[in-house]
Amino acid sequence: MTTKLDQKTHGKPSKQVEEVGNWWIKIVDASTKHESLSAARDFGENWAGLTAEPRGVDYIETNAGGVPAIWAVPKGCTEDRVILCLHGGGFFSGSMYTHRKLYGHFAKAIGCRALILGYRLSPENVHPAQVNDTLAAYRWLLDQEIRANHIALIGDSAGGGLSITALLLARDKGLPMPVATMPISAWFDMEVIGASMEFNAGKDLLLNRDWVRTMAGMFLGENGDPRDPYANPLYADLTGLPPMYIHVSGDEVLLDDSLRLAGHARKAGVDVSLDIFPGMQHSFQMAAGRAPESDDSISRLVDWVKPKLGLI
Repeated sequence: MTTKLDQKTHGKPSKQVEEVGNWWIKIVDASTKHESLSAARDFGENWAGLTAEPRGVDYIETNAGGVPAIWAVPKGCTEDRVILCLHGGGFFSGSMYTHRKLYGHFAKAIGCRALILGYRLSPENVHPAQVNDTLAAYRWLLDQEIRANHIALIGDSAGGGLSITALLLARDKGLPMPVATMPISAWFDMEVIGASMEFNAGKDLLLNRDWVRTMAGMFLGENGDPRDPYANPLYADLTGLPPMYIHVSGDEVLLDDSLRLAGHARKAGVDVSLDIFPGMQHSFQMAAGRAPESDDSISRLVDWVKPKLGLI
């Protein structure tokens, strides 16, 4: 396992990346004022405003094995390579629209298509709905004659969790593994016991232990098991998973999720790389195309995955 502590972010964060923290402050403030879950989700759609539009990318809505999705198709891209993209939002919010531009940036930089999934949300749909939707989309890609070694997964926050748990389910169903997975600011720990819940309390402008516990309850439902390996891969056998490159922010309460998952995967023989970005907020990559720190993170992930997809 290789671990890299980013050095470029030790100085003052750029004004552009500070907008991510400002957005989280707005979200926290608005959370006390929303009259309904739908109102909170509608407000959350403004999340997309953090991300610059990647020019030269077409967007096509589709049905991926029964799951709504959007193709992001950069001009002149290689169409038989695909990144399967899983949005964040605590499983109860966010959408393929909030993350359309972010994953459009990845697709354009890699030179492939991105399939951005609109999986079902909690609490209307509890676990395992989300991991089942991701598996259905992955099966659909294989049925479209996209080879497994031409597919990589990527996800942020809740979607970062799915970028691991969906692989566990695919492996256990006997499906071939994709070539790589890239969890960003991922949420794995449904017990909410990570040490960073304490030492990063107050530094993280969005999340805290109580909020994460609430989201876990919405995701698992009344009878859900927080140690179910398809919900919490910290309790899974990770043997046979493909190489993973994890990016996580130094100031987020979910930092320990990534540290623990990386160590757990390494013990299972998985090829793991981990970059920690000090002073950054949860999912700061959403400022893609605006903040140099976001673009640096994306560039690292792109440079790592391109040769794995055969796009050198």
